Amino acid sequence: MKTLIEASHLSLHYGRKAALQDLTFSIPAGRVVGLLGHNGAGKTTLMKALVGLKRPQGELRVLGLDPHTQRGQLLTSLCYIPDVAVLPRWARVSELIRLMSGLQPRFSVDRARQLLKRTSVGENDKVRHLSKGMVTQLHLALVAAIDARLMILDEPTLGLDVMSRKSFYEMLIDEWCDGERSVLISTHQVEEVESLLSDVMMLDEGRLVLNISLEEMDSRFVALSHDPEAADAVAARHPLLRYRVQGRHAALFDGVPPADIEHLGQRVRPSLVDLFMALTRKPETQASEA
Repeated sequence: MKTLIEASHLSLHYGRKAALQDLTFSIPAGRVVGLLGHNGAGKTTLMKALVGLKRPQGELRVLGLDPHTQRGQLLTSLCYIPDVAVLPRWARVSELIRLMSGLQPRFSVDRARQLLKRTSVGENDKVRHLSKGMVTQLHLALVAAIDARLMILDEPTLGLDVMSRKSFYEMLIDEWCDGERSVLISTHQVEEVESLLSDVMMLDEGRLVLNISLEEMDSRFVALSHDPEAADAVAARHPLLRYRVQGRHAALFDGVPPADIEHLGQRVRPSLVDLFMALTRKPETQASEA
């Protein structure tokens, strides 16, 4: 399977602050990867490095190219929507389509028009008359009309209502993902994207604390649902996280629960949110639960 992103020992500092710390990972073709982490974990910095806006230490190849020195060539085959993405409010949709056809050689006008039919956005509409959700769908339609191999999305649905977020992800999966292209999505809406993802990467204070497929995650991490009377015995086995699921106590383990306590409860599947909380909790949260 072809590798679209290959990163080895990536580090990047802002003064004394380490934004990225020794990241090594790869992303093959045909994957939908969720990039998760708290604010300040390094998600946006990593995405900027991938598109050549930041130059980290270490080795990085995106689509076989150096993002910093070969950025112009890279952007012909890569789509990027940053977290501060805006479209000119004065422009009509038809003008944006015409602009894209002149700027991006792999942009298809027919494809853009086809994608817009999935939305309530018309070609004669001006951006300033569109809702935030409609602007986001327009942005995706324009970007997805590029014949690219990799799409990078930084909080693409931030601030949108539930229906707008659902429409965005439906169009992304239905119209762009084809088993050959890959998408890297940074988001805080973990519950909403879990069913879309094939893989997940978690950052915590610039470190990569998890890089795994959802299939591997289901076989590796196990939660034990148990009665309150068993709480002390379970806690003594140092689970990654203690929490509640459907009103019952639960404990999350990396691997099967220890044999001496497994009889005290029932195995349940942990969600991606549970795992996120277990691996990226703030120190003050960990202290309060000790």
